[in-house]
Amino acid sequence: MLWDVFCRVVDNWGDIGVCWRLACDLAQRGEQVRLWTDDASALAWMAPDGHPAVTVLPWPDDGDRGEPGAVVLETFGCELPRNFVAAIADASSARDQKPLWINLEYLSAEPYVERSHRLPSPVHGGPGAGLTRWYFYPGFTGRTGGLLRESDLATRQARFDRGAWRTRHGIAPDARTIALFCYEPPALPGWLDALAAQTRSRLLVTPGRAAAAVQAWEQKKYGENPIFLNQVACGQLSIQYLPPCSQISFDELLWASDFNCVRGEDSLARALWAGQPLLWHLYPQHDNAHHAKLDAFLDWLDAPPRLRRLHHAWNGVTNDPIQPQMLDAGEWQSWRECVRAARARLLAQDDLVSQLFRFVQEKR
Repeated sequence: MLWDVFCRVVDNWGDIGVCWRLACDLAQRGEQVRLWTDDASALAWMAPDGHPAVTVLPWPDDGDRGEPGAVVLETFGCELPRNFVAAIADASSARDQKPLWINLEYLSAEPYVERSHRLPSPVHGGPGAGLTRWYFYPGFTGRTGGLLRESDLATRQARFDRGAWRTRHGIAPDARTIALFCYEPPALPGWLDALAAQTRSRLLVTPGRAAAAVQAWEQKKYGENPIFLNQVACGQLSIQYLPPCSQISFDELLWASDFNCVRGEDSLARALWAGQPLLWHLYPQHDNAHHAKLDAFLDWLDAPPRLRRLHHAWNGVTNDPIQPQMLDAGEWQSWRECVRAARARLLAQDDLVSQLFRFVQEKR
């Protein structure tokens, strides 16, 4: 089938990241995909090799109706162009099989996801009047749409040479390594203070907002600190600033690290598949709606008390200081067991694209 995936880039590239993984997963299963986006610039480093079965197209303008594919995915409530909606309506009248219009929603563990998953939403006005749009929710339980998980993910992960990766990056086999991909967590300065004072660790910092936040702490605490080969020493903490990397390389970063600090939706799912202790930074919302979203996830994760407290401090739910036990290797081992138990539950469920296929077959 031909799938149309629509993606508007709001900020921080999480939306296009999810859509690219989704498009490639569909393509790997023999589908043809058109990815329509208003900003494809991040794909230059996120997916430098592209994919032969995925065509990236600019967001349609008002005069471009297009011919919709068999399935139209409207991601994250991006609102399809009116002319494309009109084209869906025309195709629904002309074809034996109508295009299936699906709204792929945000990821959450909150109860409304199970209630809303797979529900129809009749369109009552505009060029799509009379059509039905279906809601499809990713999630963590069997009553949701699941998570993106490529069919070869487990094989790639099993073949990954962790030691060789660390050697290439100048990291000793037994060095404690932390991957940092975040916005500006309220607890970040205190967490960095604790790492610099108490433990020998290597911090692998992703570019963008995470790097800027760490550099601001570093300059405030140490002043001008000389950087050698993209590395800087801050007390017991060695900081390494990474260049932009592809999605495949990002997966490997998570597999190679002992602790993964991630943000948004795509990297949370990848951290769960990595099976290492994780710390999730949600996108901050002005009304603090992300606090309830965080607690729902921690409940599903069955997070140990200290891991829950660290998440609360990291996301500004509390002002609790970083406790020494939160940096303890034994504590991290219990957190690793928690994440791997959650991963096992997820692996027992169907992945998102497999569920999408089943849903499309049912509705068509």
